[in-house]
Amino acid sequence: MKKLLPIVLLVLIFASCKKQSDELQITPISDYAPLTVGKYITYSLDSLVFISFGATEAHRFYEVKYLVADSIRDNLGRKAFRIVRYIRTLPAGTFTPDNTFMAVNTGNGYEFTENNLKYLKLTLPIKEGYSWKGNSYIDVTSNVDNQYLFDWDYTYAAVDQAIPASLGIPNIANSITVNQRDASTNLPVTPATNIASKDFSQEIYAKGIGMAYRKFVHWEYQISTKYTGYGLTLKMIDHN
Repeated sequence: MKKLLPIVLLVLIFASCKKQSDELQITPISDYAPLTVGKYITYSLDSLVFISFGATEAHRFYEVKYLVADSIRDNLGRKAFRIVRYIRTLPAGTFTPDNTFMAVNTGNGYEFTENNLKYLKLTLPIKEGYSWKGNSYIDVTSNVDNQYLFDWDYTYAAVDQAIPASLGIPNIANSITVNQRDASTNLPVTPATNIASKDFSQEIYAKGIGMAYRKFVHWEYQISTKYTGYGLTLKMIDHN
């Protein structure tokens, strides 16, 4: 009996170590945000604007291509990637560059800088329900236009799930959803409404590809000035 005890203990220790090893397996950021020079994703773009002095909602439709143009160094000396966005009108416009972004995979997170605002789009661990402050790098005190971005909680959902067919994106079997914001006041807007607002932001990342879907809405309503703000919906239609 005494001889069996060391064997039993070794088995238990091995099983415990294996369990801990399995639990420590972490999905890398690069699985959902691959950065390689020459990589591109093309999207359909539905752009929400307000016209007629803010009284009417309108939609403009385009195609945009996000191309990883080259690798650079950011102001901290880290390896970064410059992403150029090309846009064309439908149905047969020519792609022309219209914006440039910067992306960094820090190993623990995916930073994306757009219009001089740095977002922490993804972070570790990638697991259901994990939450973080995705807009923590953004200065919301000195610029009143950025105040609506304060204290957003980014949260993982539908981890390792297929993208819903209802979104109209080519079949993707493995993705993660990042729910970033869903807040509103005084909705629905009626003739009696004096002030209202809506903020919604969600992104879906496809494994081995990158961002496959984005929906963003930010607007404010005041009875005197009507609607101010904008929105966009990006749906992946092609990639390499």
